[in-house]
Amino acid sequence: MARVKKAQNGKDTSAVPSWASKFRAQEITEMKNPKLAEERRRKEDSTMKAKFLKGRAEDRAKYIKEGYKVTDRPSGSTVYTKQKNGGKSPAWQRKEGKNPEGGLNAKGVASYRRANPGSKLKTAVTTKPSKLKAGSKAAGRRKSFCSRMSGMKKKLTSAKTANDPNSRINKSLRKWNC
Repeated sequence: MARVKKAQNGKDTSAVPSWASKFRAQEITEMKNPKLAEERRRKEDSTMKAKFLKGRAEDRAKYIKEGYKVTDRPSGSTVYTKQKNGGKSPAWQRKEGKNPEGGLNAKGVASYRRANPGSKLKTAVTTKPSKLKAGSKAAGRRKSFCSRMSGMKKKLTSAKTANDPNSRINKSLRKWNC
């Protein structure tokens, strides 16, 4: 650094690297006009931010392509989670895990249990209420489900959803014979 300063003072011009003389000239200009220095810093900051965002977008695309689930946190950080079965979401969240008449099918229930260890989720009790034995476990499950979901239908759905025969809640209530 001492060689560069000596050279800049004019004592040894052969030892001054080209970038140092350019830097020194820029520094002298900025000392005379502080607005130029601020403008240069802003330009460098915006360039760095653009490069960072571009790199982040490239990383995101690469991870998605490799089958990772990408989640953005409110703090600004990004979480990459490796997914099984080729990056697909679990069957209980997709069409093949859902029963067209409402609720989940056996595949959907199995995938839910894999995703949530310790879960006791079961398929719907589809037997008619008249054929179930009073006091049996299945009858109790059905009665409990019907009362719980009927309350949800009243309080948590819009008038449009409540009256739509193809809404998920109405399909599941029909499936359970509620």
